Amino acid sequence: MPADSDTARARTHGGALLASELRVLFRRWRTWAMLAALASIPVLMAVVVRLSSEPPGPGEGPPFLDQVTNNGMFVAVTALVLTTPLFLPLTVAVVSGDTIAGEASLGTLRYLLVAPAGRVRLLLVKYVSTVAFCLAASGTVLLTGWVIGAALFGTGEATLLSGDTIGVGDAVVRSLLVGAHVTICMLGLAAVGLFISTLTDAGVGAMAAVAVLTIVAQVLGQLDQLAWLHPWLFTHHWLAFADLLREPIVWTSFTENALLQAAYVAFFGALAYGRFSTKDVLS
Repeated sequence: MPADSDTARARTHGGALLASELRVLFRRWRTWAMLAALASIPVLMAVVVRLSSEPPGPGEGPPFLDQVTNNGMFVAVTALVLTTPLFLPLTVAVVSGDTIAGEASLGTLRYLLVAPAGRVRLLLVKYVSTVAFCLAASGTVLLTGWVIGAALFGTGEATLLSGDTIGVGDAVVRSLLVGAHVTICMLGLAAVGLFISTLTDAGVGAMAAVAVLTIVAQVLGQLDQLAWLHPWLFTHHWLAFADLLREPIVWTSFTENALLQAAYVAFFGALAYGRFSTKDVLS
């Protein structure tokens, strides 16, 4: 009975710790500034297209841009194309790199480890809060794209890449799937950031390291000489969501990406635990 009581108290404490972490994360001006910057991208893109004398033609600009004037849904999809290689990863790098290193630099890490929190539970809470930010970040781009796209270009039937036409409801589902794909893409990066954050007490240094690693991975992904390495890079499937906009949907890229990101989460999560379990938080 006492053991059951201790387990219940530990779970309650873990839930309270997660709720507190989420409140701290989403009360920061930095978090809202990053979300506002992400929201400005689909707005700026839609306004520029709307005010241009001629709509973009096929192959002009980023993928799906030529579809924007036909259906506002494609504003959200195109905005995700624009933000995924750079802007989204930068925001995730800031949040994930600050998870442990930020607490260490402020001197609050030792207080967070007061029993029954524990190091494993704290790592899980930090990672889950970063996942929540990933969801909020991609959701912000998606929702803002929907709103500005509907306002400037309207909604209606959408033509998929396969040439099939779908209704508004199906179009919303397809764009939600694209948003889910992008969110999943960020999960591996979040795990990498968590691990790097356990290696240092300098939050800014961890953020920079994660951002640089993201850029390096994408550069390596462009080198044909390293084609054997490409499937193992966490950035490999970041823009591979075109198959979600075909009829029927081809799930190969989606599932391969999910498996790859899960592998990164497991591997770098284990590394983060191995490092954090022996980290001196009193120094």
